[in-house]
Amino acid sequence: MKVSSIQPTPNPNAMKFLLDRQIAASGQSLAYGKPEDARSDVLAQALFAIPGVEMLFFCDNFVTVSMSGKADWRAVAEQVTRLLESHEPEEVTAAPAAGQAVDDDPLARLPKGGDPEVLARINHLLDDRVRPALAGDGGGLQVMGLEGKTLYIRYQGACGSCPSSSAGTLMAIQNLLQSEVDEELVVATA
Repeated sequence: MKVSSIQPTPNPNAMKFLLDRQIAASGQSLAYGKPEDARSDVLAQALFAIPGVEMLFFCDNFVTVSMSGKADWRAVAEQVTRLLESHEPEEVTAAPAAGQAVDDDPLARLPKGGDPEVLARINHLLDDRVRPALAGDGGGLQVMGLEGKTLYIRYQGACGSCPSSSAGTLMAIQNLLQSEVDEELVVATA
């Protein structure tokens, strides 16, 4: 596996490592907020062992690494690059097996309540118009549930700890969904 570029993200504490091949199963993403979340992922465990690495996001052909503000950015980028390039292809991070949780966060188990047709429509809009933009910046989002007229989402990757995601991006998502799905929808982070 080869790192084709290291890209900054809008999050000052995250970098996106673009790879020459898929790192996550097609159409899947994995987000790890702490080393314990990645117990069964050899690559993620090795990345968390690098001093300063705080969160990981695997999607398509990139890995977003969020680091502590005190981390030596050059050293982290060098170590992450070296580790990714030495990683064996057969160890590519895959989607968790059925029934296997990505993390032990109670919010990950929040029921996806609400009308399945409305949730499908929301996810289609997010897939078409929001997630590609977030992925371009090294992030993503997960729909956690719909309670009444409130949609709960969780940002992933660079978006997970980015100051702009909690304000501007959240409002843009809400405006899109209000104009396309239901004018009374409210979007909140879970």
